[in-house]
Amino acid sequence: MTFKNINFVIFFYFLVAIVNILLWGKNAITLAAPLVNEQSNFLKAEEETLQTAQSKIYNPIPIPENQPINDQLTADDIPTGEGGFARDYYIFLQKGDQIAIDLISDEFDSIVVLMSEDGTTIAENDDAPDSSTNSLLFTRIAETGKYIIRVRAFGQTGNGNFQLKVTRLQPIKP
Repeated sequence: MTFKNINFVIFFYFLVAIVNILLWGKNAITLAAPLVNEQSNFLKAEEETLQTAQSKIYNPIPIPENQPINDQLTADDIPTGEGGFARDYYIFLQKGDQIAIDLISDEFDSIVVLMSEDGTTIAENDDAPDSSTNSLLFTRIAETGKYIIRVRAFGQTGNGNFQLKVTRLQPIKP
């Protein structure tokens, strides 16, 4: 129900209350009270619905570097539009960083995507070099900033447990 409709309903109940007062006198307040209570309950329900929706606003999870995260893709995560789901993490990276993102799951065919904060895809990997359905991504960071790492299932492979690890690679010194 829109704000305009709610205002109309409130105006209607107010008009009914005025007519009842004119017709019934003091007893009209008793007759109109259930209508006001019903409207009040409706507004409370609308407010609770809004609060629930706001709690589901996009909020990527911070990821520690060099420490594996054991997590799970579920039907409560971001729908991919292909039947699977995705979960987003964020990390701050510096220009010139070389990183490896390792995503392992025995329960779904994984894809890892590295995105800039605005959602632009920087790099992605479907299958690791070992011919498994795990994902391993190597990349060099071009700009300092916040990056999103998206863990997702390939196609309709669904959901399940996974392990994600981000490692900053160090050059070998001669």
